[in-house]
Amino acid sequence: MTGQPIPVIIDCDTGVDDALALLFAVRHPGLDLRAVTCVAGNTDVDGVVRNTLTVLEQAGAPDIPVARGAERPLIEPLRTARHVHGQDGMGDLGLPAPTRVPVDVDAVTLLRREILASPRPVTLIPTAPLTNIALLLRTHPEVVGNIERIVFMGGAVATGNATPVAEFNVWHDPEAAAILLTAGVPITMYGLDVFQQVLVPAADVQRLRSSSEPRLRLAGELLAQRDPATSGDPTPTGGLGDAGAVCAVVAPEGITTAHLPVEVSLAPGPTRGQTIVDRRPRHGESEIHGGASEQRLVDVALGVDVERYVKLWLSTVERT
Repeated sequence: MTGQPIPVIIDCDTGVDDALALLFAVRHPGLDLRAVTCVAGNTDVDGVVRNTLTVLEQAGAPDIPVARGAERPLIEPLRTARHVHGQDGMGDLGLPAPTRVPVDVDAVTLLRREILASPRPVTLIPTAPLTNIALLLRTHPEVVGNIERIVFMGGAVATGNATPVAEFNVWHDPEAAAILLTAGVPITMYGLDVFQQVLVPAADVQRLRSSSEPRLRLAGELLAQRDPATSGDPTPTGGLGDAGAVCAVVAPEGITTAHLPVEVSLAPGPTRGQTIVDRRPRHGESEIHGGASEQRLVDVALGVDVERYVKLWLSTVERT
């Protein structure tokens, strides 16, 4: 990568794989991580703030501002993913409490401040439910003029995880996701279709876990928490998860995208939170008979160069 670093802000619900994303973002020379904002999702928002500060501290990151954001979705109650990420949201690894503290403004205020202050347009990387981003767009629409792109981890073309058709981040706050799609800036959807493919080989996970460097040991332990297998293999593979969305900012050529109409199902029932991605080559009877709906065009990730992103993440996190 050449030229100036890309100014980015990560909005997260740290979270094991959000932590993997942060470890990558703070070490890649092509990224200028200007702020991290926190939202309830994988665990409650206070736990997310604690986890985020802990990861940044363990990573030896500079003094990056971290802000507390929404403690629940716009409409729905809070529904965490502790069954996946542990009671503390970080795999119950027993990590030390951070000595760092969040800034004394809320997430939306920090997002506005950092976006407008950036000398170059900012790329937003939400890896969490989109509540903070929706509140920002509705409260401070002027920020859109200094947003280059939004690359969000969320949604699915094929199969969901929170429900058969809905991915967790979008399902957790569907109204916020629908607002995101109206942002008026280029959007890339890094959804489950690629999210679930990027696995770090077991040998690399074990090497990191055995490192004498605390930061690398943390990376290895986090990866081990993301083993998709259920066999109890003592040398698990590790899914990069949310970190892949940050890789997609650094190396967008590593994903295959299609510019497609996307909408979020907001109706109650089994499809709520589904990202409906229209891959048809032409309109169907619904549109012909007046049933067309307003759909936003999004760059939807349909394929990923797994080896490229694994090598990119490993080489970045292991940089001396």
